[in-house]
Amino acid sequence: MYYKSNVLLCQNETYMAKFRRVLKRVTIVFLSIIFIFIAIVFLYMKQAQFGKAPKAERLERIKQSPNYKDGKFQNIHYTPELAEGYSMTGVIYKQFFKKAPGRKPVDRIPSVKIDLLKLPLDQDVLVWFGHSSYFIQLDGKRILMDPVFSGNASPVPGTNRSFEGTDIYTVEDLPAIDYLFISHDHYDHLDYETILKLKAKTGKVICGLGVGAHFEDWGYDKTKIIEGDWHDSVALADGFKAFITPARHFSGRGLTRNNTLWCSYVLQTPSMKIYMGGDSGYDTHFAEIGEQFGPIDLAMIDNGQYDLAWRFIHTLPDEVLKAAKDLKAKRLFPVHSSKFVLANHPWKEPLSVIADHNEKDFHCPVITPKIGELVYLKDSKQVFPKWWEGVR
Repeated sequence: MYYKSNVLLCQNETYMAKFRRVLKRVTIVFLSIIFIFIAIVFLYMKQAQFGKAPKAERLERIKQSPNYKDGKFQNIHYTPELAEGYSMTGVIYKQFFKKAPGRKPVDRIPSVKIDLLKLPLDQDVLVWFGHSSYFIQLDGKRILMDPVFSGNASPVPGTNRSFEGTDIYTVEDLPAIDYLFISHDHYDHLDYETILKLKAKTGKVICGLGVGAHFEDWGYDKTKIIEGDWHDSVALADGFKAFITPARHFSGRGLTRNNTLWCSYVLQTPSMKIYMGGDSGYDTHFAEIGEQFGPIDLAMIDNGQYDLAWRFIHTLPDEVLKAAKDLKAKRLFPVHSSKFVLANHPWKEPLSVIADHNEKDFHCPVITPKIGELVYLKDSKQVFPKWWEGVR
């Protein structure tokens, strides 16, 4: 009996020793994989497309901003990443495993190709490139907002491709740009590939505090970069003036968030006042901008890639109409849709819902052009058919 017990004890010790050796090997392999993954991510994020964090004089200027507290920029009011009742794990699960039908179109998005290089300079027009990118030619100046022509809204190639039919324009199709406006430094608004190609065509860059660090790192002449804080004004030329106005959002290209400023703009030209909104949740800043600058001749407002879970950082369709009313907008152009999948709603829902709500409750002239279609800025009677209705 004693002998059998010793044998069993030895066998157990042998099994335990083997188990410990296997566990040790598995742990080493697991930790090695994690280390390799972290190393790959670290090296990948050293690429130029991630830009540079603000440093030296630029960082000192940022620290003087009343909107910079506890080492990062803050919104006017408390803005949680997720609304109450939602969790990050739940959002991720929904995004990957409970995808809404129709998030991407089956058909090619209809578009129109205009020869912008031959566009007479005295023609006052707007051309939308999808999402939040558009070209404005007004009062003899050419303006570009948040251009994304790479066909991708992610730092990882091929992971968030644009819809078929939305990439008919390239940087080569653009004339020289007098003023390039950037609302914030997220990849679907500040596109590295596009910005590099625009370097030789761009006169001045107007952006929020800290964003200029990216442009300098990408080879832009620092004398061309105009960075500002909320409520700053920038005298441009020939009766043009830009007012840097608040938005309710966040920023960041790498692992650090909110080290650069997100913003919207009021562009005042000799003949018009245009609100160029970046990404923003609904808040009191719309009414404050309307009181200071209204009436606004044309307001471009974020409408698309929204979710109840993150309603504090993106406007919902009914809030877009409230924001337009707050801004005292004569005409509304809902943007931030019809090019990329960044949320879990059907791709055409933003345009459909805002058109329906406007017809029932608001009755504001809404601009909904096809990509590339000429919008005549001085023609308040121009009609835009619901082009998305026949697209699957």
